[in-house]
Amino acid sequence: MDNITHSLVGALIGQAGLKRKTGLAMPALIIGANLPDVDAACFFWLDGVQHLGFRRGITHGPIAWVLLPLILAGLLWWFDRWQASRGRRPEKRLPVHFGWLYALSFIACLSHPALDWLNSYGIRLLEPFSSRWFYGDTLFIIDLWLWALMGLATWLSLRRERLGRNWRMPAQVALAATFLYAAANHGVTRWVELAQSAQPAIASPQLLAFWGREVIVPEGPNRWRIDGKPVGDCALGPVRAAASGDAQLAAFLFWSRAPFAERAPDDSVVIRDARFYDPRARDRFSVALPDVRCEPLS
Repeated sequence: MDNITHSLVGALIGQAGLKRKTGLAMPALIIGANLPDVDAACFFWLDGVQHLGFRRGITHGPIAWVLLPLILAGLLWWFDRWQASRGRRPEKRLPVHFGWLYALSFIACLSHPALDWLNSYGIRLLEPFSSRWFYGDTLFIIDLWLWALMGLATWLSLRRERLGRNWRMPAQVALAATFLYAAANHGVTRWVELAQSAQPAIASPQLLAFWGREVIVPEGPNRWRIDGKPVGDCALGPVRAAASGDAQLAAFLFWSRAPFAERAPDDSVVIRDARFYDPRARDRFSVALPDVRCEPLS
């Protein structure tokens, strides 16, 4: 999911009551909820779409679940001691307990892959032990309805806290509602997928219409149908053969779940993924292959 959603989940966990367990609990929860996305640093050394084969991998897997919270808790604990040594530690801050800092960072870090699994982009939950991709196909990567629900609950909880009222309840209700919302959407996805005659079908969530799904169905080894419309003009065999000498193409094919090849005006090939085929912005998830000739489909 997007980082606003991750941050709101961390904030709600704190406002549900856990922020009273230790000083610096909220930074541990909000930063921890975003910490697996440290792999975004790959944009500094990877070109083009190579990031597709790197992101949502090692920093989202089991080793990271243990080590990233430990690093975060250690840094926050050190920061508290550093402020105290310089006489700048806020008087109202609760005592910092390293065990609780680690526990909260761990909970927040776990929330991140759990949320990322919910969309159709994919996540390698077992990296580095396995490079298998997992897909929940439950929520769009940016869910404006969740923003509204969790943002309102966070604001209401903070407001009630300032007024000395029960501030935990709005956050607790919002977390429960978020779980039920995700569960209901997962049920919609499974129902749509089971309604298709071809298997395996992909029911991709939509941006605003959370109840709707874009249905992607395979049509042989080279083509897909997106809501009944076929995509794919060229055979994938020559494309896969070219992957050994093209790092970007290899990364794209490693990530791609529904690849197809489209003919370019010069009779070369552009490789795309049916999950992210948008005629208005098609270059974001594609690789142009000027040296690969289109082998027409019969």
